[in-house]
Amino acid sequence: TSLEVVTTITHYSVPEEMEEGAVVANLATDLGLDIKTLKKRQMRIDVVGNKKYLDINKDTGELFILERIDRELLCPLKTSTYCFLKLDATIENPVRMFNIEVEITDINDNAPHFRRGTMHLDISESSPVGERFSLNNAVDPDVGTNSVKDYHLSVSEYFQIEIQTGRDGSKFADLVLKQALDREQQAVHNLILTAVDGGVPTRTGTASIIVRVLDVNDNAPSFDEEKYVVNVLENSPIGSLVIKLNATDLDEGSNSDLVYSYSLYTSERTQNMFTLNPDNGEIRVKEMINYEDFKIYEMEVIASDKGPNPLSGQCKVTIQVTDMNDNHPDISIKSFQSPIKENEPIDTVIAVVSVNDKDSGNNGMVDLSVPPNLPFKLRQSSDNYYELVVSEPLDREKVPEYDITFTVTDRGSPPLSDNETMTLELLDVNDNVPQFPQSFYTIRVPENNAPGALLGSLTAFDPDLHENQYLVYFILEKEVANTSMSMLFSINPENGNLYALKTFDYEIEKEFLFHIEARDSGSAPLSSNVTVHIIIMDQNDNAPVIVSPWRAHGSVVEEKIPRSTDKGSLVAKVIALDTDSVHNSRITYQFLQVTDATLFSLDQYNGEIRTMRMFSYRDPRHQQLVVVAKDNGQPSLSATVTIKLSTVETAVKHYSDMTEVPLEYDIFSDLNLYLVIGLGSVSFLLLITILVTIVLKCQKPKSSSKAPPPCRNSVISERNSTIADSTLVSNDAYWYSLFLAETRKGKLVVRQPVPKGSRYIVSSIPRGTGVTDTSGSAPSTL
Repeated sequence: TSLEVVTTITHYSVPEEMEEGAVVANLATDLGLDIKTLKKRQMRIDVVGNKKYLDINKDTGELFILERIDRELLCPLKTSTYCFLKLDATIENPVRMFNIEVEITDINDNAPHFRRGTMHLDISESSPVGERFSLNNAVDPDVGTNSVKDYHLSVSEYFQIEIQTGRDGSKFADLVLKQALDREQQAVHNLILTAVDGGVPTRTGTASIIVRVLDVNDNAPSFDEEKYVVNVLENSPIGSLVIKLNATDLDEGSNSDLVYSYSLYTSERTQNMFTLNPDNGEIRVKEMINYEDFKIYEMEVIASDKGPNPLSGQCKVTIQVTDMNDNHPDISIKSFQSPIKENEPIDTVIAVVSVNDKDSGNNGMVDLSVPPNLPFKLRQSSDNYYELVVSEPLDREKVPEYDITFTVTDRGSPPLSDNETMTLELLDVNDNVPQFPQSFYTIRVPENNAPGALLGSLTAFDPDLHENQYLVYFILEKEVANTSMSMLFSINPENGNLYALKTFDYEIEKEFLFHIEARDSGSAPLSSNVTVHIIIMDQNDNAPVIVSPWRAHGSVVEEKIPRSTDKGSLVAKVIALDTDSVHNSRITYQFLQVTDATLFSLDQYNGEIRTMRMFSYRDPRHQQLVVVAKDNGQPSLSATVTIKLSTVETAVKHYSDMTEVPLEYDIFSDLNLYLVIGLGSVSFLLLITILVTIVLKCQKPKSSSKAPPPCRNSVISERNSTIADSTLVSNDAYWYSLFLAETRKGKLVVRQPVPKGSRYIVSSIPRGTGVTDTSGSAPSTL
């Protein structure tokens, strides 16, 4: 076979960075080859002197990208703007070879960059305006319009840039000074230089420019002040600091290093008295200073820098010698009055004090003071003379004496002082009224006390002294029931002990109210009084007295009762009275003896005796009941009554002839409540029957020869009585007194409860009269 080489070069242009597999061209079609025979004829691509970036598809004849192509890596030297790949295409049967040239075109895939990211420039502050400074240029691997085209500088009032173009077309920038620099205003300038390429879109790269301004000795030293005035004490120790001068130079380095010195205008006397440190500007005492020799020193100090052409500044220093406070002030008490009365008026002069100081000026000016918490103040009477006067009311009972310290202080620096203490005593004045611990005393005394018993101690207090403190106690006279308090009570005039002069009976006297006075022995005497409330406490010293049913002393009460009496009928009511009070007068009733306990019941609180069942033929005709009434005292006292009951066969007659006098019981009493319940429980038919029976009985002829048989409900009494006389309201004590009095007159007395239960209705009843209670309530005769 012969080799046929086709010298015609096939040219293709491909941009860099194409994706792998991208088709460049159909090489078989461009070379006029039969696509169907490519595989058979073993067509291949060889790269001349380079890495194989391209290959051919033997099925389609397409030339495609085998590996991504980087133009900057393929053609690193920018000697030309063109970059080629040389390829040889070979085919067998017959053998033919074709020359292929593929141009790799540039794309803007690289940004400009500076070889040094930071550029440092040192520029003297004396550099003229317009001076140029070269900067490092930026590089861009891309070519043509994709390479560096321009530079930009960050905003600056001192610098700008100018763009230059090299022979190879590269761009670089020069930094140009457009305004004079001043290191003292700004020592460092930070700039940003930006390089921009011409691609689309554009890419940029930046670099930092740090300009350090170099110092020039263009600033003279300056002091903080042009004139200094300082004070120095006489006799100041040698070497003590008077003042440290401070000068500053805005330059740096040797241009700011300073040296201090006296000028020619500073006298030798001053230079001999004070030393000046050339390095730090300290002025110190060199010799002993005497205020009396020289009072003011003046000097001029120069500060020079160490630059090539030294600059200097100056100031004036005035040193004033201050007199030293070396004399203590003196205090003298000219007069002092002690003791004084506690009621001395305000502005009373207590003492006269003089002060002085041998120093001059402020060192000789003094101030006098006393402690601020005292009731005194100082009042200047003349130069260096002061009066101590009373400024607030005095009270010996609060503070009996005062330690007054006079303190004199000069106005030197530091101040010197002296002090002197005097003791002021206060004399007592009778200015305090005796005071009782309480304004009201309540004393409880049990009745039946022994005469002369101590009831309590009523002691007052007086904070005064001596005779102003001695107290005498009195009972302020007051009459109760024509009896003077001094007849009932006695008080010890020295200690206030209160005694009872008689035995008290609660049933007669329950309380006393009077006043006790405490009087001191001062001149003039002062006094106060206190109210005393004596409460007599009840004791169980009175036994109950049975007032119903009434009977003569030692006799037995006899009653008659029909044998037909119903169950629950009232047989008798025992009433006992106790002149004691509260729990001592609470009475309960109980059987002491009863013939048949199944026949009668006794209410322990109201004393009512009722039948528990009807009488039978087996029950004896005579029943004896012994009732005991006990109070609630400790120990308990009691009284008994014996009631003999006789049963009769006759019925009660002549209801119409009996006088009905309703007693004024509380409508809500137990008896009325029983009556209401009984009436409510009886049927209408039974009520009509009872009314008819009563009418028939009332129509019987009256007997004119003798009185009807007395009765109380179903109980037949042997006494006939009618309520007469008057009705009284009283307490227990009065009730008992009335009971005794009326009994002696031959009358019976009934005490009935009123609604509030705290007082009673007292009815006096002449003997020999009869009373009939048809209401079913408590009996009205006793």
